Amino acid sequence: MWTDRLPDEHGADHDFDHPTAFDEPAIVECLRDLKASRVGVLALRTQAMKVVDVPEYDFTRHRRTETPRRVPPADVIIIEGILVLHMEGVRGLLNMKIFVDTDDDVRLARRIQRDISCRGRDVAGVLHQYTRFVKPAFQQFVAPSRKHADIIVPWTGEGNSVAIHLITEHIRTKLQQHDLRRVYTNLELIPSTYQIRGMHTIIRDRETSTADFAFYSDRLLRLVVEAGLGHLPFAEKTVITPTGHPYVGVDFAKRLCGVSIIRSGESMEPALRACCKGIKIGKILIHRVGDHVLQQDTIYEKLPADIADRYVLLMDPIVGTGETAVKAVQVLLNKGVQEDHILFLSLIAAPEAVHRVCRAFPKLKLITSEIDEGLEAYRVIPGVGEFGDRYFCD
Repeated sequence: MWTDRLPDEHGADHDFDHPTAFDEPAIVECLRDLKASRVGVLALRTQAMKVVDVPEYDFTRHRRTETPRRVPPADVIIIEGILVLHMEGVRGLLNMKIFVDTDDDVRLARRIQRDISCRGRDVAGVLHQYTRFVKPAFQQFVAPSRKHADIIVPWTGEGNSVAIHLITEHIRTKLQQHDLRRVYTNLELIPSTYQIRGMHTIIRDRETSTADFAFYSDRLLRLVVEAGLGHLPFAEKTVITPTGHPYVGVDFAKRLCGVSIIRSGESMEPALRACCKGIKIGKILIHRVGDHVLQQDTIYEKLPADIADRYVLLMDPIVGTGETAVKAVQVLLNKGVQEDHILFLSLIAAPEAVHRVCRAFPKLKLITSEIDEGLEAYRVIPGVGEFGDRYFCD
C-alpha cells in the first residue's frame, strides 16, 4: 500500500522500494480491521459480516484508485511484499512470517516481465529503476529482514514444492481446529476421538444413571488432567533399564499443585491424584447469587502456603460465563502465583467463558475437551445439567 501523496510527474523517479514509500499506518490499520472482522464473526456468530475497504494503487498513474477493494472476513489473510518483514508494526500482526529467498537474476527477470506486461513500462526503464532503487533497497532493507522470518524458503526457477507442502499442511491443520482455537493461542482443545465423543454422549444423556455418569466422567476427567500435565515443563532424564542399557526420557515436573473450585471441581481431584502421587490440592469456594454470577466473592479458600512457587492446575469441569473462573484465577494471582504457571482444566466450556478467561489472562492456558454452543439462562447448552448434582448425588 503505497503513499498517496506523490505527484504524477514524479512517479517515474520515485523510489518505490524505500520504506518511506509505504503508508505503514494504513497497512497496519487494514490488517487490524481484517483480523477484527474475523474475530467479530467468531465471537458474535451473527449473519452480518464486516467488509474491509482496502486501498489499491494504480501504477500507471502513480496514485491510489478511486474505488478501494472490498475484502470480506476470511479464515486466511495473506499480505505479501518485499518490505513486509521490515515494518515492525506489520510484523506484530502476523501469525506466520515467510521469507522467499531467490537469486538476483530470477528477481530481475520477474520484475522485467511484470512491469512490461502489467505496468506499461519498457525494458530500459525497468533496468534503470532496478539498478538505481530496487537493488540498493534490497541490500539495505529487504535482505536483513529475513532474520524476522519464521520460515525461509529457498526458491529457484523450479520452485520449492516441499516447502509449499509443509506450509499448506500447517495452515490446513490450523483451519481444522475449533474457531476459538484460531483466535486464542492459550486455548487448548483436546483432539476428539470416537471414544471421547461416545463418553460425552453418555454423560450428556439425561437418562444416564449416577453410577454411569460418574464412571464415564472420571474417564474424561482423567484425559483432561493428562492433557494439562503435558503442558508442564519437563527436563531430560537418562535412566538405566533392567537390561543395563540407558534410556533417555524426561523427568516429571516438580513443584505443582491442584486447586479445585468447590464443589464440581472436587470431582477432578481423584483423576489428579491418580496421575500425580502425593500432590497437594487446595480449594476455593466462590459465592453465587442464584444462577447469576455477576455478584461474586470468595467465601472460602484453603491453599498451600507455598503456592506462589508452584505450577497450579485449577479445576472446574463446567465453565459457563467464566466469571467464577476469573475470580478463582484472581485469587491465585493475589497469592503470588504467576499467570503463566496456571493451567485451567475443564471438561466442557461455553464460548462465553473462553472469551472471558482467555482475554483476561492471555498467559494462562485453558484446557478443555469440548466447547459447547453457548449459554441459556446462565446454563451451558447443550451441556450436562448440574454436574455436581449428577456426579455426587444418588
